[in-house]
Amino acid sequence: MLGFPTHAAYVLADNTAHDAPTAEKLLRQTGAASLRVARTEAADIRRLIDAQAAAAHTQRLRLEPWDWQFYSEQVRRQRYDFNSEQVKPYLELDRVLQDGVFYVAHELYGLSFKERHDLPVYHSDVRVFEVFNADGSPLALFLMDYYARDNKQGGSWMSSYVSQSKLLGLKPVVVNNLNIPKPAPGAPTLLSFTEVTSMFHEFGHALHGMLSNVEYPLLSGTNVPNDFVEYPSQFNEMWARDPAVVAHFAQHYQSAQPMPRALLDKVVAAQKFNQGYLTSEYIEASLLDLTWHEITPAQAPAAGQVMSFEVAALKQRGVACAPVPPRYHSPYFQHIFSGDYSAGYYAYLWSEVLARDTGQWLYAHGGLTRANGDILRAKILSRGRTEEPQDLFREFYGRAPDVAPLLEYHGLR
Repeated sequence: MLGFPTHAAYVLADNTAHDAPTAEKLLRQTGAASLRVARTEAADIRRLIDAQAAAAHTQRLRLEPWDWQFYSEQVRRQRYDFNSEQVKPYLELDRVLQDGVFYVAHELYGLSFKERHDLPVYHSDVRVFEVFNADGSPLALFLMDYYARDNKQGGSWMSSYVSQSKLLGLKPVVVNNLNIPKPAPGAPTLLSFTEVTSMFHEFGHALHGMLSNVEYPLLSGTNVPNDFVEYPSQFNEMWARDPAVVAHFAQHYQSAQPMPRALLDKVVAAQKFNQGYLTSEYIEASLLDLTWHEITPAQAPAAGQVMSFEVAALKQRGVACAPVPPRYHSPYFQHIFSGDYSAGYYAYLWSEVLARDTGQWLYAHGGLTRANGDILRAKILSRGRTEEPQDLFREFYGRAPDVAPLLEYHGLR
């Protein structure tokens, strides 16, 4: 009725990728690299299984999809020889916030943060910070709601309570939500490295909202397509594993001693572990999503043929790998059938390509500097959707997105 041949064409026309063939090309490029690494990871696991079988004088087992996490964790421990309990004492929440998250925002964008205890909040766990520009002018209010509660939604997310608008004279009010277990009274909040990464990630969304400088609220901040909205957050999370930034906040909560360099190196290196599997399962699901939304009603499989249709789709696209199933099989792929990601599950990868390109650009131009932050703020973070996202990125980056920095970031090349 709207002139589009498929639902995928309808959805993609309003996104940064613009059309399904462009999105699929990115998935195929990344998928080829991730599958090569996943097969190497599978070989490592099979060697472990064989060694255990030989030691126990038992029959050699096949590597099944449901065994991958169990055995890959054993490989990880052998390879990196540390666990989260060794890392947590160096990752106290307030130090990560002040000397990590806020530190990066100050170095890049000149922002400063003053905690406000005089403003009403909806729960005693919520903290409020007034945010100022480098010249001292007020910019925004930032709320952090980091602790889990029985009546709180799970996961991590950013929300805008007030969207920036020059038309209405409104400054932004944004919140970051996490679900960190709250410690006993008087005990420190010690984080896993995953939780630290989530803090940086969600704060990237917050920056997108706080640094917005547009006329109309509907074009403000994070009101951008799904395959662009994760770009600032995925860019910002890279600081959680930047050795210089980690050294700035990773100090023992009791002794204030820095995290030993050997442990820090293991933590950073471990971020590339199992990425072949994790990337491949995501890409398989993304290609399934596009397949479902590119077919016509006449091409839809019968109810009993859904799984056969899925297997054929993955084989046709060259991403079928027995030990690595798609992250979600079709019968329970909630994101694309009852969520907001129909023909758009690829968006996470597209956004991350933009983020890793930006990271490479930034390091090539001097790293964590105000000059770089001012460019990123002026050309991306302040613009909302005042122009098409692909045009904003090209104006900033100087060319089309390149998948190579993402492959390097995840150890896929």
